Amino acid sequence: MSQVVTRFAPSPTGYLHIGGGRTALFNWLYARGRGGKFLLRIEDTDRERSTPEATAAILRGLTWLGLDWDGDVVSQFDRKDRHAEVAHEMLTRGTAYKCFATKEEIEAFRAAHDSYAVFQSPWRDADPASYPALPYVIRMKAPREGATVISDEVQGIVTFQNDQLDDMIVLRSDGTPTYMLAVVVDDHDMGVTHVIRGDDHLANAARQTMVYDAMGWTVPVWAHIPLIHGPDGKKLSKRHGALGVEEYQAMGYPAAGMRNYLTRLGWAHGDAEIFTSDEAKAMFDLAGIGRAPARLDFKKLEHVCGQHIAMTPDAALLQEIEAFLVARGEPALTQGQHARMLKGMYCLKERAKTLPELLEKARFALISRPIGRDEASAAALDTVSRGILKSLTLQLQNATWEKAELESILTAAATEAGIGFGKLAQPLRAALAGRTATPSVYDMMLVIGRDETIARLSEAAD
Repeated sequence: MSQVVTRFAPSPTGYLHIGGGRTALFNWLYARGRGGKFLLRIEDTDRERSTPEATAAILRGLTWLGLDWDGDVVSQFDRKDRHAEVAHEMLTRGTAYKCFATKEEIEAFRAAHDSYAVFQSPWRDADPASYPALPYVIRMKAPREGATVISDEVQGIVTFQNDQLDDMIVLRSDGTPTYMLAVVVDDHDMGVTHVIRGDDHLANAARQTMVYDAMGWTVPVWAHIPLIHGPDGKKLSKRHGALGVEEYQAMGYPAAGMRNYLTRLGWAHGDAEIFTSDEAKAMFDLAGIGRAPARLDFKKLEHVCGQHIAMTPDAALLQEIEAFLVARGEPALTQGQHARMLKGMYCLKERAKTLPELLEKARFALISRPIGRDEASAAALDTVSRGILKSLTLQLQNATWEKAELESILTAAATEAGIGFGKLAQPLRAALAGRTATPSVYDMMLVIGRDETIARLSEAAD
């Protein structure tokens, strides 16, 4: 069997949509899991709508998702001469013809027929000797009888009656190719074996199959995947939340968790729910893709991302956090903050579902004195609590700074004050983090160290 080659071919007219990100992911997983190639082509023939900024956004989104591609990024517009060459070869083969019909003649035809009528060009079988010296388009000579059958790995057998498909234009009168021609030529020349894309392109497969047949080329394996819908089952739109891949990065979802969630969004492999990318590559196949539209579920996304935050190595997770801060335009971590974050990652990763949640838990390791406190933590520092903290600063001076000894000192302080440890923990949290919801006081003390702990307790006591 020849090497599997898939491709992702977005149009650079905006951002990388979350649905496009999943399509790219499916192509990447299928190719990588079979030792094949994953190619990237920018379909930028619409020069009015295509922008360099949109192309850059697509590349950033794919890079953040961790989807690497083989070779250079291909520009469809740069290949327009090759597309025109194929259109003229179709003329030579007799599978296309020159059409001189004017816009007015086509409109008159449509006015004289119902809205479902297929335009019949009078130039389809005309004698070349009758051609006028006028501008023309090149139309494909589509079969008029029978049916074009698409064998789709997701949708099954789909049949299109040929009498419902017109002789589509493959080359415009200004010499530029249409999308239907360009995509086929590019896929053929790039050696694409599997076309995995949204099912909104299913009807295009019939027309594109005709181009393959007209040129005598091998038709690729088709796999048209259902689109992503919102939680309400309706087409995904801005009312459902973020649409672009980069928005999810800025919201603080880790890339590995996003890959896992998107892989499971419309695809299944037994009861596998949480898995690494290497495991996904080994499992992913086209048979596991469902036919029904997948529904975006933010609670499920957060659950999956929380699992990945917990299982990501500390250094790698910290690197992603720093990239997240850059994406948000926020200040980078200082050397000291970086060191404390790395030291405390063991107590920060638990139960954090997004990177902002993790950073909020890490607030105690990121702030510097004087400690800013919210209303609840400030209220915990009453006169009695401040007296206990002042006493603790003296008792902690000579501690070995091991968890067992810290537990002993704090428990004794609570007993001496005639309160439970929970009553002591609140002013300690207020002193160390300025918040009432934090990691354990022992973990915070171990992460920031003796000197900083005593300094914060002294500040709160005063």
